[in-house]
Amino acid sequence: MQQSRFVQDSDVRIEHDSMGEVQVPAKALWGAQTQRSYENFPIGSETMPPEIIQAFAILKKAAARANCQLGCITSEQALAIEQACDDILAGAYDDQFPLKVWQTGSGTQTNMNVNEVIAHIGNRAAGKELLHPNDTVNRSQSSNDTFPTALHIAAACMVSDQLIPALTDFVTTLHTLEKKNEGIIKSGRTHLQDAVPIAFSQEIAGWRGLIENAIAELEAAMPNVMRLALGGTAVGTGLNAPKGFAEAAAREVAELTGKAFCSDPNKFAALTGKDALVFAHGAVKAAAANMMKIANDIRWLASGPRLGLGEITIPANEPGSSIMPGKVNPTQCEAVTMVSVQVMGNDAAIGFAASQGNFELNVFMPVIAYNFCQSVRLLTDVVKSFEDRCVKGIEANRSRMKDNLNNSLMLVTCLNPYIGYEHAAEVAKRAYARNESLREACVALGYLSAEQFDEIFTPEEMV
Repeated sequence: MQQSRFVQDSDVRIEHDSMGEVQVPAKALWGAQTQRSYENFPIGSETMPPEIIQAFAILKKAAARANCQLGCITSEQALAIEQACDDILAGAYDDQFPLKVWQTGSGTQTNMNVNEVIAHIGNRAAGKELLHPNDTVNRSQSSNDTFPTALHIAAACMVSDQLIPALTDFVTTLHTLEKKNEGIIKSGRTHLQDAVPIAFSQEIAGWRGLIENAIAELEAAMPNVMRLALGGTAVGTGLNAPKGFAEAAAREVAELTGKAFCSDPNKFAALTGKDALVFAHGAVKAAAANMMKIANDIRWLASGPRLGLGEITIPANEPGSSIMPGKVNPTQCEAVTMVSVQVMGNDAAIGFAASQGNFELNVFMPVIAYNFCQSVRLLTDVVKSFEDRCVKGIEANRSRMKDNLNNSLMLVTCLNPYIGYEHAAEVAKRAYARNESLREACVALGYLSAEQFDEIFTPEEMV
């Protein structure tokens, strides 16, 4: 068993592992292996995402239950592990997980960090050496199957419990906005150029559909993410894990989370392949791409207020310039677009990392974890902020929409069935060149009488 002893009149204690003695801060609940990682990887400021630590607590609790059921540890040991995991899940020991993302690519040191903290908490509560980080807390497990399991648990829970609900609420807000703006006809736009009319409610319905599609794509990605590597141990063979452990542990994870987690039937693929996460993050990226499009539409429509499109107004949340008084900018839109760019960059990193599985293991898992968790966290937060601080406050500028609609040359499209495409194009070109109305140009060219034009030309019916 790992042993520790305090050095008299010191702020450190001595921990011992298979490589020898290590000095550990006296107040730290971790042990020698965590300390070695802390000292050996002083790289960057990015620590392991808290969602990964929470997922580890869930899987360690599930593994303890499964080990107890299979007679691998005692009920006293299992209960001690469970209680320690509950404390971690409650946030009582957030400061005990200091390791950087930039460590071993298998995440071994974070697995051991969790094992050591759980053992320390359990032993302190029991008043005796009840738990060993490797032999008890890590029983029937390997870092090679626990880290991908924690990664899948975190990914599935974050997407299902955070991102999808945020997007679902956003859909509700868009639906309300859609109903509020029924009956308003405006100019459509393609290629950033004037196009045929569209109802503003139809434009909003397009936004709503993009988010509904994103939700469906995220949901479609979840079943494969919910397949767990736990039980594969070091290389997928399940060495040192008793028969039935993988299935029992997966059932416990499912019970603890309320989600349909199951044991991956092919542990060799589960340890080395990260395609389920690539696919799932692809759906996250698709949601970000759609959010980017919506944010861009809104800031274009709100551009101005006098010299742009100015067809909508959005909430003025804060001053927009340190030098131009009264300037207000579409800052929530800009936050959405920046987050979207970050998610797209993260997707590239995840794709590259997932392609680097060599033989029986992928050793890019911490960077996959960091990027996946950051993407979902950022996108969830920005969707909520954008909905609450921008979209809910959108107001249509009806007079500006009407003026722009009436000035659009593309209304000429409705004349195609009556005078043909080429004649209609001639009408549009003449109207633009001479600053005439379409009616004036059409009548002047002799293609329709004024009365015929008025009968045909009804923008409200073009939608």
